[in-house]
Amino acid sequence: MRRIRRPVRRRFPNVLWWVLCGVAVLLFIFVLSKGSQIESRPAIPQRPYRHDRIMEGLNITEEMLSPNSVARQLSDQISLAKAFVVIAKESNNLQFAWELSAQIRNSQILLSNAAIRRTPLTTSESETAIRDMAVLLYQAQQLHYDSATMIMRLKARIQALEEQMSSVSEKSSKYGQIAAEEVPKSLYCLGVRLTTEWFGNVNIQRKLQEKKQLDMKLKDNNLYHFCVFSDNILATSVVVNSTALNSNNPDMVVFHLVTDEINYAPMKAWFAMNDFRGVTVEVQKFEDFSWLNASYVPVLKQLQDSETQSYYFSGNSDDGRTPIKFRNPKYLSMLNHLRFYIPEVFPALKKVVFLDDDVVVQKDLSALFSIDLNSNVNGAVETCMETFHRYHKYLNYSHPLIRAHFDPDACGWAFGMNIFDLVEWRKKNVTGIYHYWQERNVDRTLWKLGTLPPGLLTFYGLTEALDSSWHVLGLGYTNVDPQAIEKGAVLHFNGNSKPWLKIGIEKYKPLWEKHVDYSHYLLQQCNFH
Repeated sequence: MRRIRRPVRRRFPNVLWWVLCGVAVLLFIFVLSKGSQIESRPAIPQRPYRHDRIMEGLNITEEMLSPNSVARQLSDQISLAKAFVVIAKESNNLQFAWELSAQIRNSQILLSNAAIRRTPLTTSESETAIRDMAVLLYQAQQLHYDSATMIMRLKARIQALEEQMSSVSEKSSKYGQIAAEEVPKSLYCLGVRLTTEWFGNVNIQRKLQEKKQLDMKLKDNNLYHFCVFSDNILATSVVVNSTALNSNNPDMVVFHLVTDEINYAPMKAWFAMNDFRGVTVEVQKFEDFSWLNASYVPVLKQLQDSETQSYYFSGNSDDGRTPIKFRNPKYLSMLNHLRFYIPEVFPALKKVVFLDDDVVVQKDLSALFSIDLNSNVNGAVETCMETFHRYHKYLNYSHPLIRAHFDPDACGWAFGMNIFDLVEWRKKNVTGIYHYWQERNVDRTLWKLGTLPPGLLTFYGLTEALDSSWHVLGLGYTNVDPQAIEKGAVLHFNGNSKPWLKIGIEKYKPLWEKHVDYSHYLLQQCNFH
């Protein structure tokens, strides 16, 4: 028989096991010794000063901190009940709100009496108040006066208020726009009476003929030439009068006024009847410009389009989705767009200052004519101190034409007080640039509102920034820094709140009204005051 050898047991694993156990025992003894050393160290005393400060700041007493405090329980009930009172009133449950308020007063009286006698409230004297309040709070929970329900109700209330505010804001904007576009009765009266004076008073026409003997001044480039395009007689008069009063050399100032057929006679009559410190005034009507026709002017061509007429005049083309301010027909008025044809209107002039009819002049403007525009065409005050006045706020940058040609962060500027170099204008064919962009906006996809967007496109890269004190804006819609007003050479009442309207901003009206002679017999007859 063959012997079967038993396998030899290896002792090495058993030895390793015992070594590991020994090491573990030593570590345990070491930890115990360290723990006894830590415990033997003196304990660091806790600093109660922070706790005291909190108590002092919140006016908390020891009695309120007690887990069995009756006063604290009453205070908690009162806080919760006050919240439920608000919710009950919001839900129009006035009876329940009254019951809660009455119980709150009872609990507050208990707390007040305990504070006066300086002894804690006992369970026996507060048990009834706590129980009655607990019943009411339970009823409030049954009425679903919980936080989640309240949040949902508040959200619904906020949404309703937002919709109401949006509706009111839209109506306010619409009525404000209507009020701004309406011609006051006094202005209408003035136009009628001046027309009567013009055709019925030979002396006025004779005065105008005498003034026309100064025609050489109208083309003299050594003088200071200003132009205003307006159908508002009184507003134009304020511009001329304020410029004359603040001019160091009024006899060197020439005003070129352009109006429409309706206001041509009364405008001539007013400026023939009144003297403005020797300032020369010329009055024209744009209907006399033979070159102003649909074949040359894109705006006149667009007016013949039925869709454009419907958009601006019918108000039914898009179910009222477009705000009323974008549909104002004045933006198609030639008196508005005539600023892009100044070289054609005044072919003999080399430099002219353009003024809107809603400005007041406070300083001598002769220094404008000596400003170096660095071969640019337009000198204007930039308005990009805020993000709102950069190009991307005026133009549609989703359109590839706009996106490809104009920097969205380019600085905007303002019409209303501009110095134009007409020599550079003609050289660079600026009117042709304006025609290019106007023709591409027939569908109103490049911009929607006014003459400033096409102006920004037309004079892009051709505008020299002027010092901000030359032109202070915003007096027709917002608050303006009083120091800026004081230093401003030209104050602009841009916005709906024109100073000659009832909706004008009262604190700024005197800046405009001081240039109106309310003692004039025609103004008195028309109830100007």
